[in-house]
Amino acid sequence: MANCKCILAVLCLFATLAVWGQETDRDYIRKGNRLFKDSVFVEAEINYRKALDINSRSAVSMYNLGNTLSQQKKLKDAMEQYDNAASIEKDKTKLAKIYHNAGVLFQATKEYAKAIEAYKMSLRNNPHDEDTRYNLALSQKLLKDPPQNQQDQQDKQQQNQQDQQQQDKQDQQNRQEQQNNEMSKENAEQMLNSVMQDEKD
Repeated sequence: MANCKCILAVLCLFATLAVWGQETDRDYIRKGNRLFKDSVFVEAEINYRKALDINSRSAVSMYNLGNTLSQQKKLKDAMEQYDNAASIEKDKTKLAKIYHNAGVLFQATKEYAKAIEAYKMSLRNNPHDEDTRYNLALSQKLLKDPPQNQQDQQDKQQQNQQDQQQQDKQDQQNRQEQQNNEMSKENAEQMLNSVMQDEKD
């Protein structure tokens, strides 16, 4: 009996050590958060992916991975993570953050209609978020009135085309004048030759 208790105690000790030595998804999330804070985005991404390997339904891991991918300019992958997180997350405050960040991505890629929808979803979950309200108004304005830079660029291109056409026209006139001058020289030489010929006769 004492032998069984001893064996059972040793087995419990090994089982505890095995569980204690394993890292949980929360451990990887914490590591990823520290790395993200230090702007080591590739390593942060690795840790968030490890957290998702352990718990594939972790909305926190998906959201944080989305933020990390966004910082690395992997916008399509980031959006996919935000979509996944939004489909799982139940907390309205967290949902508002997910939709807000999705809106920022859409706005960055000039997809203003999608940005507007994302910001509206964010405000439905957190109506007091003034940053989201501002971004919504900005996206609506940008959708209605394209940025002035774009208009300036078009105006500049049009002006360049007009300048080029005018330059081409001027070049053509110069060539014609030069040809006329050359013709006049030839005519003058012919006239001079004929006068000299007449004098000889």
